[in-house]
Amino acid sequence: MNRDFILASSSPRRFELLRQIGLSFQSIVPLVDESTDLTDPIDIVCELSLRKASAVAKNNPLSVVIAADTVVAVDGTVLGKPKSAEDAAEMLRMMSGRSHFVYTGVTVACDGRLETGLCRTEVFFKPLTEEQISAYVSSPEPYDKAGAYGIQSRGALLVDHIDGDYANVVGLPVSILYEMLKEFGIDIL
Repeated sequence: MNRDFILASSSPRRFELLRQIGLSFQSIVPLVDESTDLTDPIDIVCELSLRKASAVAKNNPLSVVIAADTVVAVDGTVLGKPKSAEDAAEMLRMMSGRSHFVYTGVTVACDGRLETGLCRTEVFFKPLTEEQISAYVSSPEPYDKAGAYGIQSRGALLVDHIDGDYANVVGLPVSILYEMLKEFGIDIL
C-alpha cells in the first residue's frame, strides 16, 4: 500500500485510534467553518466530515484524506463540546441514568471521490450523583469532548454499558473506515 494518508483533524483520540490499527499518516487541521443550521445529528456529522475532507483534499489531491465529526445526542438534542463547567455539568445531568447516542460521520476523499459513512452507538450512563458530576467536571477531561466526557479515560467510570462501536464513542469508528477504504481498493489490513 503506497498511499499517503492524511487525517483531517487535530484530535489526539483520532490519532491514537489510527495508530492502533497501524496506519501511517500525517495530520492537517482543516480550516472550515463548523457552524451549521442543521439540527439532525446525522446530517450534522455527515455534513461537517464532508466539509473537513473536502477542504484538505482540495490541496492534497493525490492523498487519501480521512475526516470525521462526532456529536452526542440526548432525545434529539445535540450536545457539542461544553463551553463552561456549568455547561459540562448540565450535559452530564441530562445523560445520568439513561442512554444517549454518539454519532460520527466519516468521509474519505480519494482519487477525486468523496464517500461519507455514519456510525451510531448507544451509550448507557450510570445514575450520577451531584458529587460525581462535580468531581468529573473539576478535571480537565470534559472540555474538549462532545457530550462532556471521554469514554477512553475517566469518563469510562460514568458508563454502565454501550450498544455498538466503542471506537465510535472515542471519535473514529475504525471498522467502518476500514470498509470504506476497501471500497476505494485500499486494504489496510
